[in-house]
Amino acid sequence: MKVLGASIGSDVHTAGLLTFLRIAEEEGFQVINLGGAVPVERVVEAVERENPEVVSISYRLGREPLRNLLEKLFKLIDEKKLGNRKFVFGGTVETGEVARKSGRFHGVFDGRQEMEDVVMFLRGEKRKFQASGVTPPQTLWERVDYKKPYPLFRHHIGLPTLEETIREVERLADSGLLDIVSLAPDQNAQQYFFEPEKMDPDQDGAGGVPIRSVKDFRKLYEATRRGNYPLVRCYSGTRNLVRMAKLLKDVINNAWAAVPIFWYSELDRRSERPLREAIAENLQAIRWNAQNGVPVEINDAHQWGLRFAHDSLVVADVYMITYIAKSLGVKHYVQQYMLMTPHFLSPKYDIAKNVAMKEIVESFEDESFRSYTMIRAGLLSMPADGYMAMGQLVSEMFYGEYLKPDIVHVVAYSEAMERARSKEIVESVKMVKRALSIARAGMPDFLSDPEIRARVNWLKDEAMIVIEAVRNLGKEMNSEDPLLDPEVLERAVRVGILDAVGLAGSGVAPGKVRIDFSKGRIDLVDESGKIISERKRLRDFL
Repeated sequence: MKVLGASIGSDVHTAGLLTFLRIAEEEGFQVINLGGAVPVERVVEAVERENPEVVSISYRLGREPLRNLLEKLFKLIDEKKLGNRKFVFGGTVETGEVARKSGRFHGVFDGRQEMEDVVMFLRGEKRKFQASGVTPPQTLWERVDYKKPYPLFRHHIGLPTLEETIREVERLADSGLLDIVSLAPDQNAQQYFFEPEKMDPDQDGAGGVPIRSVKDFRKLYEATRRGNYPLVRCYSGTRNLVRMAKLLKDVINNAWAAVPIFWYSELDRRSERPLREAIAENLQAIRWNAQNGVPVEINDAHQWGLRFAHDSLVVADVYMITYIAKSLGVKHYVQQYMLMTPHFLSPKYDIAKNVAMKEIVESFEDESFRSYTMIRAGLLSMPADGYMAMGQLVSEMFYGEYLKPDIVHVVAYSEAMERARSKEIVESVKMVKRALSIARAGMPDFLSDPEIRARVNWLKDEAMIVIEAVRNLGKEMNSEDPLLDPEVLERAVRVGILDAVGLAGSGVAPGKVRIDFSKGRIDLVDESGKIISERKRLRDFL
């Protein structure tokens, strides 16, 4: 497979051309570089002689000269019947507009794209040449591998009407910027999709799109069968999780299921399910997805963080949910790392907490269990000012690149003000892509900071004390495997082994832990404000 490139006319600028050809060479193409200021006649002669699959034309010197050059170039190309190949253009925004309007270029790069976009374009062309399918892979693990070293981009969407959501999903797919579209049903659908008689019509569209039938799901899925054919996933619901899992696998080829352990229950009041019943049903849903080849995310840890759980408790939860996932047969496991959750975490200690979690997750990996790192901007921390939110989104994702994400869950800058539509989502993804591109060029090694490394080790050690306490509770209850036992897990919440400040008044968890966040992290403290260990807090269970 050949790529031939030239800067045409009197344009001697070749930096962009050389970058494109270098990327093409790294992607396995044979490269032919004609250089700068190449007459169009010479380009046509080289195309005829070399017969390349891709011809890259570069020009930066103005609209009218380019129009004249392109008219001459393609007249010769057509006369010699050499048009049966892909033509790509590189230049400025001004000359790129001319190239687009000519209708002769399969791809136009005008300086507004990232290197990742060039790589994905070339990989797409390579797939076509190899006759291995014209659409990107349609499973999570294949899509991750296909796009490496770049992450997949994900955003959720759920607007007040089905029709509007379908239109915006089509625009997102056409943009080619999102690899994963997450459908966000309204609360009625999440809770009562299979029991529509229980829905409150006055709440239609609250918090998401009012999906009311399998046909609605199909319409939304069909809206993604265009552009870059993004993967599709959907919230798992807060009731009837196994039944919903079957529907999502069959109808939208669910990219992965996101199921909590303790939540969507009386604990957070997003469902009326009693805690023990919710835990049992959630475990059943995880097992069903694992048995049916659907990747799983256990979206549990950030729920504790949103309720101001101390750092070591969040890390302990990550150990627990990863253990559960692997034990229930999950082969492809997604772990979400929601940054700045809660919002007063400093980047330094946010990195430390998330590295501790990631090291724990990856310690479970083997031939049968693969984990995927997904970073996400924090929900609580996004300000209700567009420009401030843009700044926060970019800064969080910049340092989040240190975690080497496989998936980036972008949260649009508008989310704290109103639901994001395709315009805000596309803008936000572009911001994040640029932040990651800059960070990828070279980040400091945060773990070389002795304070951060010490904090990581401390959190992992403290987390295992929490796990020890849960297991000891299980022994008292004669449980064979406490971390998989709904009765033990429920009891661990009720007696306060698993507890958070934000659960006070829940009627389920005590909510009696004391925390300090003055240092940009969340520490356990006693009545006097002195930092204490999990061993001291949990001494009655050890």
